[in-house]
Amino acid sequence: MSTNQAIVTRDNWWARLTRSKYFVYVLISPLFLILLAYVIYPFYQTFIQSIVGEEGATLENYKRFFGLTSTANLEALWTSVYISVISVITCAIVGVTMAFLMERYEFPGRKILSVLILVPMALPPLVGVLSFTFLYGESGILPRAVQALFNLEQVPFSLKGVVGVIVVHTFTMYTYFYLTAAAAIKGLDPSLEEAATSLGSGRIRIWLKVILPMLTPSLVASSLLVFMISMASYTAPLMFGVERTMTMQIYLSRTNGNLDMAATQSTILSIVSISFLILMRWYQGRRNFQNQSKGIGVHRTELRTQFAKYMSMLLSFVGVIILMLPILVLVLISFSVDGEWTIQIIPTAYTLEHYIDLFTDERTWRPIWNSLQMSFVATAGNILFGVAAAYALVRMKFKGKVFLDILIMVPWALPGTVVAVNLIAAFSEPTVFSFNQVLIGTFWILPLAYFVRHLPLIFRSTSAALMQMDESVEEAARSLGANWWYTFRRVVVPMVFSGILAGTLLAMVQGIGEFVASILIYSTRTMPLSVAIFQKMYAFQFGTACAYGVLQIILIITVLFISQKITDGKAGSAI
Repeated sequence: MSTNQAIVTRDNWWARLTRSKYFVYVLISPLFLILLAYVIYPFYQTFIQSIVGEEGATLENYKRFFGLTSTANLEALWTSVYISVISVITCAIVGVTMAFLMERYEFPGRKILSVLILVPMALPPLVGVLSFTFLYGESGILPRAVQALFNLEQVPFSLKGVVGVIVVHTFTMYTYFYLTAAAAIKGLDPSLEEAATSLGSGRIRIWLKVILPMLTPSLVASSLLVFMISMASYTAPLMFGVERTMTMQIYLSRTNGNLDMAATQSTILSIVSISFLILMRWYQGRRNFQNQSKGIGVHRTELRTQFAKYMSMLLSFVGVIILMLPILVLVLISFSVDGEWTIQIIPTAYTLEHYIDLFTDERTWRPIWNSLQMSFVATAGNILFGVAAAYALVRMKFKGKVFLDILIMVPWALPGTVVAVNLIAAFSEPTVFSFNQVLIGTFWILPLAYFVRHLPLIFRSTSAALMQMDESVEEAARSLGANWWYTFRRVVVPMVFSGILAGTLLAMVQGIGEFVASILIYSTRTMPLSVAIFQKMYAFQFGTACAYGVLQIILIITVLFISQKITDGKAGSAI
């Protein structure tokens, strides 16, 4: 057979395969295998360990968890759920209110405030907690300043306990509600409100019966995100002295060597998180809140009275100060000399050594390089499998489609501590899924954790872009003789590139700042940036810790800026 005949035969075989009704299963089989190996199997191993345990006593761990002799675990479960629910409520109030003000009213200071309102997105959870501790903690700058100003014996206020955790959660997470609500409010048809007003409805009734129902899909999506992140919160409870949370209990069980109880706690936390996911989806599916009218979006109303203008300027100024203070404090302390800041209100000695060491000292640079490497490896895997999964679920029909969709989203519903414990239970011994190797303690376990956690980000953003793409474009390419692979590579990918890029950059950002899973499975050689910040903080090396934090913020702001420019501001709404 000649070379040309071989090429033709190969092309014909590939064309027949892509046109076959079984081709979709060829495409999704690697996805099912990956999800089976690194989502289902680790969760199954954790579940089995929680039931049986090392001593073989069935359900003994659950009896201890729900036992009356020690109520620590039940208190931790209640506290975690309570903090998460309150965080959802406070973030919704702040985020939706800010979105309504920004999209409905034009006032002095609105433009600068609309930019700075997204500043908390640049604060990774660990860095955000640090900034609030330095600002508002018992030894924070503001409480000490007020104490010195009024010559008080004790600080008059400080953030601590559950209130401190909720305040930090609200500040760092309200942007999830703001982004989705702002996008939804832009598309609201003002004729709906005008019709309600003409029928005699007041502003409160219009809010409850017209505006909020139309925002339901956005609010449900944001509620899920905030609830999951709050349930996974570890640093805020640790810093503000809330010891009884599920993530704290899992960490303590793990560090004390009680892996059976850690598995039990992880299983129960998984059940709670997945139950909330199911509840939110059920609520969203009860009614159809789709806008069927063809009106145009509402225009911003300009404030006309002098009092309203001056008040808006004052509130905008206060808002800018509140939003910028955490980052400004981190920058200030990053220049302070380690060990010199003790009882003073602000540091008294400053240096550039911390920033010089970031790029010249190998021990200081290593965590940065580790985070960049591991996040890059995980994101590369996320692109490969996330885009393939999105294309299969949006463009193809096959059995098990709903199951695959849920399976991809489950890791996002699980707290990072649970994902880490699942991987520990699954890969502490050689298995076929780890190529007969022990992964715990190696370089690959952290990228694997990041891959599992952040796969839904690229999957969802790509799915949103594919849904907006007209299928007739692909059909036209096929009618002109292009095969499936050529059409996918030269037509589909370029058209949904903005969605892929948005998810990719967000996954990269999340990988760089990931802490909760990392703290349980890192080793000395693979210490990521977030764990290095945590250790420097506990070694009272505040300057070095904040220099790490500032670098992390710069990396994240750069990534978000690139995403905003390339996707023309559509990244947030796509995700």
